Amino acid sequence: MRNLFSCIIMMSLSLHALAQDRLTGETFTTRSEVLARNGMAATSQPLATQAALDILKQGGSAMDAAIAANAVLGLVEPASCGIGGDIFAIVWDAKTEKLYGFNGSGRAPKSLSIEYFMERGMKYVPFYGPLPVSVPGCVDGWFALHEKFGRLPMAALLQPAIAYGREGFPVSEVIAYEMASNYEAVKDQPGFASTYMPGGRPPAKGEVFRNPDLANTYEKIAKGGRDAFYKGDIARTIDRYMKQHGGLLSYQDLAAHTSNWVDPISVNYRGYDVWELPPNGQGTAALQMLNILEGYDIASMGFGSAEYLHVLTEAKKLAYEDRAKFYADPEFNTIPLAELLSDDYAAGRRALIDPERAADSFPAGDLEIETGNTTYLTVADKDGNMVSLIQSIYSEFASGMVPDGLGFVLQNRGQMFNVQDPGHANALQPGKRPFHTIIPAFITKNGKPWVSFGLMGGAVQPQGHAQVVVNLVDFGMNLQEAGDAPRMRHSGSSQPTGSVMTNGGTLNLESGFDYKAVRELRKKGHRISTAVGIFGGYQAIGVDLTNQVYTGASESRKDGQAAGY
Repeated sequence: MRNLFSCIIMMSLSLHALAQDRLTGETFTTRSEVLARNGMAATSQPLATQAALDILKQGGSAMDAAIAANAVLGLVEPASCGIGGDIFAIVWDAKTEKLYGFNGSGRAPKSLSIEYFMERGMKYVPFYGPLPVSVPGCVDGWFALHEKFGRLPMAALLQPAIAYGREGFPVSEVIAYEMASNYEAVKDQPGFASTYMPGGRPPAKGEVFRNPDLANTYEKIAKGGRDAFYKGDIARTIDRYMKQHGGLLSYQDLAAHTSNWVDPISVNYRGYDVWELPPNGQGTAALQMLNILEGYDIASMGFGSAEYLHVLTEAKKLAYEDRAKFYADPEFNTIPLAELLSDDYAAGRRALIDPERAADSFPAGDLEIETGNTTYLTVADKDGNMVSLIQSIYSEFASGMVPDGLGFVLQNRGQMFNVQDPGHANALQPGKRPFHTIIPAFITKNGKPWVSFGLMGGAVQPQGHAQVVVNLVDFGMNLQEAGDAPRMRHSGSSQPTGSVMTNGGTLNLESGFDYKAVRELRKKGHRISTAVGIFGGYQAIGVDLTNQVYTGASESRKDGQAAGY
């Protein structure tokens, strides 16, 4: 009886996509693409999108608008992002006709080593409390990006967020759900409840939430610059707070922080150059997946077919084994990126895929290596500049630790270090950057911009990036449909923190896939599951250079909005 009920449910879910048919004939779109000529912004919350547009209309650059939107998101989407976290960006500069990469991730405290955990028999860094806290890179990132690509003063960019922090804003639906679902684990961390639980609970949908502490912090940053955060009163407050509560992040760690400009990396997928940032992020995995998939006739397989979902899942497993072994801070390791992204290497990895059977495990590549919940937004301006930006505090509400009177939570990105194996590329070392999940993306064609996009959501990001590219290139979907179409998310791969896949993991499928395909995947040995809320949150801007028109897309899984003028 249970199997019959499950079958009926899955068949009804497979009809869900057909119910979305529109006059345009695009099966999966929940709305039309947004079209505009002068500027475009796509974020996960409408107030942030509108703040970005306001900055563009004042003559601000795409980067100015992105910073303004990010500051608003740190206020209105606090379980996912904020100035206690890190930031990465890929920027298309119309003047130089070049892509620039930016790594704004912070480092482990200088006083924290792997021995601390090994001596205590701890196999993993805990998610909550003081131990996973690393240096927040966001604010330094804002100022470095602004110095190179900004126009308006920082005070003008932070003003919308300051006003919302003081006056309050109504909490939107998905964000209210995320806050209510994820506060239990951190509610007792010092400073959390007084900031995020007015009346003893997180704010509900439609309730007006204020964060005057964060508004005051933003104002200090607007007046004092990045040093107000890393060398001024904010840094001293964080230092005192961490010492009081058993933390190791210090004033000296904050004062020593620096960001890095990096060269984006790419592969060519059927004539389109897909760009990611190099490690310590995981963007390389998306490129490895695409290299493997290019050896198949994906278009003939058809979207949602068992054949396509099988090779997609197996390609993900292969790429994530390398992700677990190689991706780490390049200042402490020599990472074999050229080999990992080569056609020969992809061919060798592709040969390991059995077209009829899901693998329980895969080996990582035999290459030499020398050891030494997120928000995404994209903005384009009238001059042709485009910003692909992602910013995160890592897990929902991160460490849960809110320094006295500052109004933001400190990230728990240090949880991603490996503390089991001192010889691992991602092993914790003092002053080292941890493996990072957040990745912005960009696509160019013939050296010109085509799409700026990203997909927030931890380990789903590389596999989500690959699916978006395939939807656009192989299946001919438009920008909105490419994000709204149902996704897979494979979980259970080996991790940079030390866990190893031995049972093939689990293939999670969103509603909208045909049950016939699900049945065929089960026959191939895939363990199938369904879930809600684990498939990421996509935003994108495309550009039509012939007509000089921007296209914006914001998927239906978030509260987001794409808007232009």
